[in-house]
Amino acid sequence: MLLLGSSAAAPLSLVEACWRSLVLGVVQGLTEFLPISSTAHLKVVPVLLGWGDPGVSVTAVIQLGSIAAVLAFFRRDLLEVGRGIARAFRFGQWGDPSARLGLAMALGTVPIVLGGLALKLWVPDYDNAPVRSMGSIAIVSIVMALLLALAELVGRRRRTLEAVRPIDGVLVGLAQALALVPGVSRSGSTLTASLFDGWERAAAARFSFLLGLPAITLAGLVELKGALAAPANGGPIPLLVGIVSAAVVSWLAIAWLLRFLQRHSTWIFVAYRLAFGVAILLWLRATVEG
Repeated sequence: MLLLGSSAAAPLSLVEACWRSLVLGVVQGLTEFLPISSTAHLKVVPVLLGWGDPGVSVTAVIQLGSIAAVLAFFRRDLLEVGRGIARAFRFGQWGDPSARLGLAMALGTVPIVLGGLALKLWVPDYDNAPVRSMGSIAIVSIVMALLLALAELVGRRRRTLEAVRPIDGVLVGLAQALALVPGVSRSGSTLTASLFDGWERAAAARFSFLLGLPAITLAGLVELKGALAAPANGGPIPLLVGIVSAAVVSWLAIAWLLRFLQRHSTWIFVAYRLAFGVAILLWLRATVEG
């Protein structure tokens, strides 16, 4: 998850820009919903490929592909949430599970929106902020891996999505806001918070997907103009390539993760995040020594 910024680089040919956007879209789709931080990978992968940091604007817009996948995959759930909210306003049935889910999603979106606005207003050069450095991403990834491991150990994993309460939206929403820092992982922080809150793994993941809808959509729309205006990005066609590839891969990642968490723990992601963070630190050390 991310917000706000732009990057300066030499213009690319249309073919090269489309290729880079395709790669970024695949990376986005693979990492947005797995608890391993899409923002970190969208920074690290192109840097390792020698492309440089694509900037927050481009990666925020490509995330719209992930939103399209969520809308399509959870269309029935979202329709029921809309109906539940409508019934609640009309008949006062706020105890309805669908209405409570909709309210939790709304409340959970507030912290990250306020945090994003604060960055927009007070950190104009967020692309080059210290928290977006490779070293910071590595350390944050390791810390979040340890927190996810702790949540696996102490979480009771008894609650289902039907038992969601508005306060759950606030708690998980606060965790989601941490994902403004690259390396935290929006899905990772929300999944970790939900496990600490006693949720089943699959239910926690499902709520994470739904909770991300408003925040990621707002981020992408806010950054759309800036991404289109940057000459180095190649214009709308490469961005469209990135969005479409992100949508397709995101759909596959969502389907896989929901099935996976019904039968398995998150330890594989803990191990990956630890390895990812350590690998970056070793690479940075080798770069400095070289």
